[in-house]
Amino acid sequence: MSVVSLKIGDKAPDFTLPSDENRTVSLKDFRGKKVILYFYPKDNTPGCTKEACDFRDSEMHFKAKNTEIIGISKDSAEKHSQFKNKYTLPFTLLSDINGDVCEAYGILNKKSLFGNTFLGIERSTFLIDENGIIQGIWRKVKVKEHIQKVLHELDQ
Repeated sequence: MSVVSLKIGDKAPDFTLPSDENRTVSLKDFRGKKVILYFYPKDNTPGCTKEACDFRDSEMHFKAKNTEIIGISKDSAEKHSQFKNKYTLPFTLLSDINGDVCEAYGILNKKSLFGNTFLGIERSTFLIDENGIIQGIWRKVKVKEHIQKVLHELDQ
């Protein structure tokens, strides 16, 4: 279970991960822009698909605010590529197969399914400013209206 507890004002942990486009991406590549870093459990599941499509449908609002969207899960880069193509997602999806970045952001938690306990991703979003500082954190995200909350925070 994650013991990291990031808070607003902390420096966002940097990382380098493989992307859906078969390249490596680092958080530091986005300095000078705001970043919406959202962690989700699994490609092609109902909640994760809805969340990704909500980000997709609001992408022009984020771009207008000099903000990049990055999704991270433990799925493979190949699976991300298929998911991205299936739903025409215009933003980067990163593969954190080992869960190191998930752990650095404190979003791995014990989950239970059919009597089995495992470490899973707690749906979470981080707003990171142009200098790599965390400006907003949403944990235990409920997909409905989440995008509006994030956009509202960007307007502040």
